[in-house]
Amino acid sequence: MILKLNKNYWEDRYLNNETGWDAGSITTPLKDYIDQIDDKTLKILIPGAGNAHELDYLFSKGFQNVFVIDLAASPLQNIKKRNPLFPGSQLIQGDFFELEEHFDLILEQTFFCALSPELRKNYVSKMAQLLNPNGKIAGLLFDFPLTEAGPPFGGSKEAYLSLFSDIFSIKTLERAYNSIKPRQEKEFFFIFEKK
Repeated sequence: MILKLNKNYWEDRYLNNETGWDAGSITTPLKDYIDQIDDKTLKILIPGAGNAHELDYLFSKGFQNVFVIDLAASPLQNIKKRNPLFPGSQLIQGDFFELEEHFDLILEQTFFCALSPELRKNYVSKMAQLLNPNGKIAGLLFDFPLTEAGPPFGGSKEAYLSLFSDIFSIKTLERAYNSIKPRQEKEFFFIFEKK
């Protein structure tokens, strides 16, 4: 059976509290990465944001120019409840692949692995389209064999290098040393810069 990973699928997962990917707070690798960013004016996107605990952290640290996009409405409502002062216009319910904006930084946290693997090339080209010159994608990619069972769908270092290297400079792609417990030894931290 082929899953339709559409708006209804994701909305149902939230409504039924089937959100095993949701760590309940920002994960350590992204927190540590954000902590070393000095420029609080960066325009940042969190795609497939879900409950976007990264947004909570960024907003609490003074980052104002943060946008999130998700197909499902429920997680965006959750974000607004937790952050009543956050601009509602920066919470976008929609399809990442239809977004027409430009960003300095895109944070990846369980979005790539939630997409059907046949969309991976589209993901890479859309990321490049959304980023300003020298813009970066940073975050986490899973390190376990790609299977048909998912989401999440896995991948390997070799596959990621092959997929991203034509359009992005690979600044970092290494096993995350500070993963949260359930994901230890199962994810890479990466920083890719648009060529």
